[in-house]
Amino acid sequence: MAKKPKKQQQSGGTPATVALTAAGTAFTVHSYDHDPASASYGEEAAQALGVSPDRVFKTLVADIDGTLTVAVVPVAGTLDLKALASAVGGKRAAMADPAAAERTTGYVRGGISPLGQRKRLRTVLDASAQSHETICVSAGRRGLEVELAPADLASLTDAVFAEIGRDSRQPSAPVPAQRPD
Repeated sequence: MAKKPKKQQQSGGTPATVALTAAGTAFTVHSYDHDPASASYGEEAAQALGVSPDRVFKTLVADIDGTLTVAVVPVAGTLDLKALASAVGGKRAAMADPAAAERTTGYVRGGISPLGQRKRLRTVLDASAQSHETICVSAGRRGLEVELAPADLASLTDAVFAEIGRDSRQPSAPVPAQRPD
């Protein structure tokens, strides 16, 4: 007997877009031709979509005291690991092993989405997201982004907002994590 295709294959979506549809969340999918030679997936997405890098967010997986944690920060900056650890009450933070991140989320590096992960990880969303009506995050594969309201992303991932991103244009001090309203 032949195997049935997975639901995401039938709908043409990814686990992230399937999760958004199932939740009834408003979102827009943006696709672009991914260049495998691109040095930065996030900056490539911002440029290809014509969106400010402050509104395009990258999904990073870190190891906080032995627990994998998702950090969602603007592609225009970098992740402050100390601030991330502080936001979740941890002490030590390091970037997760890429193979462990891929295995746990079910996505490949450069296409890791904070939504629809194989194993739901605790998530921290950079507080700067709250200053935008919508932001873009990976939809689950390279060359595919999903645009949605930051509050919807936080709600669907049970994320907290905290200042975990560092922007070379303006230094930021860590602040305590807070739940969205």
